[in-house]
Amino acid sequence: MPKITFMGAGSTVFARNVIGDCMLRDALRDSEFMLYDIDKDRLAESEYILNVMNKNINNGRAKIKTALGVENRRKALDGTDFVINAIQVGGYEPSTVIDFEIPKKYGLRQTIADTLGIGGIFRALRTIPVMLDFAHDMEKVAPDAWFLNYTNPMAMLTGAMLQGSSIKTVGLCHSVQRGVIDLLEHLDMDASPERLARIRSKIAGINHMAWVLYIEEDGKDLYPEIKKRAAEKLKQWRKAKKKEDKSGDMIRLQMMLNFGYYITESSEHNAEYHPYWIKSRYPELIDEYNIPLDEYPRRCINQIADWKKQYAELKNDPNLGHELSTEYGSGIINAITTNTPYQIGGNVMNNGFIPNLPSNAVVEVPCLVDRAGVQGTYVGNLPEQCAALNRSNINVQLLTIEAALTRKKEKIYQAAMLDPHTAAELSIDDIIAMCNDLIKAHGNMLPKFR
Repeated sequence: MPKITFMGAGSTVFARNVIGDCMLRDALRDSEFMLYDIDKDRLAESEYILNVMNKNINNGRAKIKTALGVENRRKALDGTDFVINAIQVGGYEPSTVIDFEIPKKYGLRQTIADTLGIGGIFRALRTIPVMLDFAHDMEKVAPDAWFLNYTNPMAMLTGAMLQGSSIKTVGLCHSVQRGVIDLLEHLDMDASPERLARIRSKIAGINHMAWVLYIEEDGKDLYPEIKKRAAEKLKQWRKAKKKEDKSGDMIRLQMMLNFGYYITESSEHNAEYHPYWIKSRYPELIDEYNIPLDEYPRRCINQIADWKKQYAELKNDPNLGHELSTEYGSGIINAITTNTPYQIGGNVMNNGFIPNLPSNAVVEVPCLVDRAGVQGTYVGNLPEQCAALNRSNINVQLLTIEAALTRKKEKIYQAAMLDPHTAAELSIDDIIAMCNDLIKAHGNMLPKFR
């Protein structure tokens, strides 16, 4: 049976989903699950919850072990077959607060700041060194293991692992599974399981900006109806005065109408991936398009406040169970372990899968998984406007990875200067000054740059 190591296991709800999924797959029920974290209390909470689940849904067959702290990291990885990565370096405080508050002083506002933009750049810079430490340990004690990365910024971190180590890595996100469902639901169209079973679609691009390239039902193209509905609803929502009378998905729908295809990730994310939406010159767009500024800090505060209550409810439920989630992790592990073919939307190096995107970029494409591992499939050229928008984000990703691997400060500046939202709002001098302030505020959370 495989050994599965979960890095960042203090993320109890997510660990419960992925490990619970594994416990429900026959070939993985007897696995050894090694939980690793640097937070003693959160690690203990996850251990307790997973032991209850193991008893309730798995007759106690799995072996659950823990490893606490950096000094036990290599022990956690020793001999592992799969690593699930869900770490957050720096947490809400101080890192997320820094990522939002310093840019605000320069007039740069953000929504999520975990994937692109100045927040995504600095999240990557403090996370890549930690993940490469994992990788270098794995090269010594588990060189053949697969690394399943769930941490953002997805493309930057996955690319850094693939460029900076020999470890087999795939990046996994939730947005591909939700893309078609979100599109139909936001337009009040039938998204029942019965209908979804009749729908064919293809999704490819980059993480958080992959494109629903086609969507068909029984051979009929659904895009004409979708775009007609989107145009009507956007006209209504843009005129609405009250927030509750608007949709939370207006930006994705507007982008679809202007560029032709629906984007997988949410509107609050895409608000900061492009230069069109969060603009000091057009402050009315914030209300008109229902853009939730400072959304991620709000979520963090709410989650921190709610966690004790949520943990108490889980802890006091003697019948705590689990149903198979839509996460790809357990399916990948099962497919590699049993040689049972499985299809995912995965983040892999662009080895010609999308020819009009850079070959050294991480792309999100349909992948086949079996005993040979995760294998990307050929997509072909994206529509040129979609590729152009992807490339505007890839520029930032590649320069941030280069900054992390070379420790050159100028590469941080260049990544920030090429970021679409940052460049649309700030001058070069302000961008450089802001980066210097962020480097100073992060202190020892970042390596030394020259």
